[in-house]
Amino acid sequence: MRASTRHRSLICVCMAALAAAASAAETGTEAEDALRVCSDANNMPLSNSRGEGYENKIAEELARHLKKQVQYTFFPQRMGFVRNTLRQQDPTTKQFKCDVIIGVPAGYEMTATTRPYMRSTYALVFRARPEFEKLETAEDLLKLPKDRLGALRIGTFSNSPGTDWLLRNGLLDRAAVFAQQTGDPAESPALTVERALAAGDIDLAIVWGPIAGLLVGQHAASPAWQAVPFVPEPGIKFDYEISMGVRFGEKEWKQTLDDWITRNQGKIEEILTSFRVPLVDANGKVSANFRSGEDVRASSVSKPNPAAARAR
Repeated sequence: MRASTRHRSLICVCMAALAAAASAAETGTEAEDALRVCSDANNMPLSNSRGEGYENKIAEELARHLKKQVQYTFFPQRMGFVRNTLRQQDPTTKQFKCDVIIGVPAGYEMTATTRPYMRSTYALVFRARPEFEKLETAEDLLKLPKDRLGALRIGTFSNSPGTDWLLRNGLLDRAAVFAQQTGDPAESPALTVERALAAGDIDLAIVWGPIAGLLVGQHAASPAWQAVPFVPEPGIKFDYEISMGVRFGEKEWKQTLDDWITRNQGKIEEILTSFRVPLVDANGKVSANFRSGEDVRASSVSKPNPAAARAR
């Protein structure tokens, strides 16, 4: 009886081991057939769980080239994002949850980064008002009469170029400062600004350019929302390059992505332009179709400074 019991136990152990091996093999096959992307489920216009952001569209183009299907691992893109996505392994299969972050600052210290595929800039977004009619760049705001300028409430995010700009121009007392990160995974910078601007809590907001493009596109009806790009001044950097992020040491994978970006830069820019993302070219010109019905506006910005602090 004891021998029979031991025999049955051994069979159960063997079956469990075979099942685990089969599951691992199946998971491995699924991983080979998928482009596994680390992403945020609620961070428009970059990404969401419905695949509606420009990073989603770029991922789809990349997957089409690789003949794979996009598979997402979602986590709020804030503190702990890389640790809980790109660097996290499945305890059973030892496979990493995902293999690429579509958008990180070029030179990001938490990941290896590809060649940049996008360079954008901050912008000033506002609801159309008579006193804002002549704004062509954010710097034009400073030309308003002092009494009007001093009455404005300007939204900005903490530890951002916007805060530095307000401080430089003696307007920090007019700032409504928003936290870069919140405890609510459903909240995003775009939603924070949209809510405050729609409610009249602020008159303007300084935001990352793609967010300005999203808000302008969503509020095209009269009174339309508008935006103008920032022209950097000495000591304040507004334009940043964006790359893809991969694990350190994965040189072959990084090279694959670099090659794809090089060959498909035009397609990537088509996607970004369709989302009204302001783009800065190699000559330091920013193109931004922020105003509905307007031709693309071009204004001069400085060339990137590699020594400047990277975007966070």
